[in-house]
Amino acid sequence: MKLSGSSWHDPATSIRGLNTADPSRRDRRFIVHVDMDAFFASIEQRDSPAFRSKPVVVGADPKGGKGRGVVSTCSYEARAFGIHSAMPISIAYRKCPTAIFLPVDMKKYSKVSDDIYGILYSFTPDIEPVGIDEAFLDITGSGHLFGGHTETCVRLKSKIKNDTGLTASVGLGPTKMAAKIASDLKKPDGMVEVTAEGLLDFLWPLEVRRLWGLGKKTEEALRNIGILTIGDLACADAGSIEKSFGKNGTHLRELANGIDESCVCVDTESKSISSETTFENDTADREKIENALIHLCDKVSGRLRRENKKSSTLTLKIRLEGFKTYTRAAALGTPTNFTDVLYKTAKGLYNNFDSHDKKIRLVGVRVSNFSQINNFIDTLFPDVRDKKNEDIHGVIDKIRNKFGEGSIFRASGKPSHD
Repeated sequence: MKLSGSSWHDPATSIRGLNTADPSRRDRRFIVHVDMDAFFASIEQRDSPAFRSKPVVVGADPKGGKGRGVVSTCSYEARAFGIHSAMPISIAYRKCPTAIFLPVDMKKYSKVSDDIYGILYSFTPDIEPVGIDEAFLDITGSGHLFGGHTETCVRLKSKIKNDTGLTASVGLGPTKMAAKIASDLKKPDGMVEVTAEGLLDFLWPLEVRRLWGLGKKTEEALRNIGILTIGDLACADAGSIEKSFGKNGTHLRELANGIDESCVCVDTESKSISSETTFENDTADREKIENALIHLCDKVSGRLRRENKKSSTLTLKIRLEGFKTYTRAAALGTPTNFTDVLYKTAKGLYNNFDSHDKKIRLVGVRVSNFSQINNFIDTLFPDVRDKKNEDIHGVIDKIRNKFGEGSIFRASGKPSHD
């Protein structure tokens, strides 16, 4: 395990078009996992000096401990109080009422993320985005351009810090799983390198929970039979593991033995688009729920049009009081990006859902199975109403692009189908 921490200043380097698929390199891969440290909170601390070295929580409004929603992310100072991502904001407030609670500013965070991805692409075109704040890179064929694979990671870390004022934790390994685990071991601002020769020496002493894709229930079951470390699992009887955990157990045992053939996937096309909202109070108010659904469908519809897409499938997400969550999906028939069509489908799914007299905490809308508009012919004889609907949506998009999302919105209640 190698720790690094030097600095570097880099002139712009273009490596697009580099062929990293050389068959002679396939038996020796160099995979990097880049994970930005406490991303949202770090941006807020960078931009507001008064927030530095203080507990910062980015997420829903805590409302004095009575707020709804969850923590999006928090600074390391806040984590010292036991706060973590996805924690209910009310609990976060009780753990540290003196923390600085801030709303999510996705527009700002997305801009910083774009800047960071620009830096990553200056080192390799082979990038698999995992989210707004992390990515896998395959530097097998590009590392020699920057003085070697280890030096590439050192330079990448330094360039992110110099250009954005933020820190990233980086893992370098011969597999995606090793790189992922490595990036998490020395946070924040760490770098851990795992060599192919030292892969098992690196993996086996670690707690079994660090295996990629291992759920809490499986971890508990493994612990109950005495498997505490990755090495324990690697050396366990293969037949017993498969008998107890099925194919997933076999896969986890292979990972424990360093066998991970997954590649960095450079296909960055969105597979789905979603939006959801948590109510201020659990509710059974049908009008309030339907108004929320039309607002969510409007947001998803707008993004579909911005990405020049139409969707064929809509999924409704419903979370009841007590946090039990359900999903219901339906085909849309003809691919669409019209708010009214999405809302009609979402409302139909909601009307057919049996909540067993429990109130609803959250609703969400997700669309998937996309068609590109310029590659799809809706019909040989376009409906006049569809043309009118397209024109209306186009005008709405132009107004929002110029004056902001809140400049025009749909009235509450049943949407028009004219």
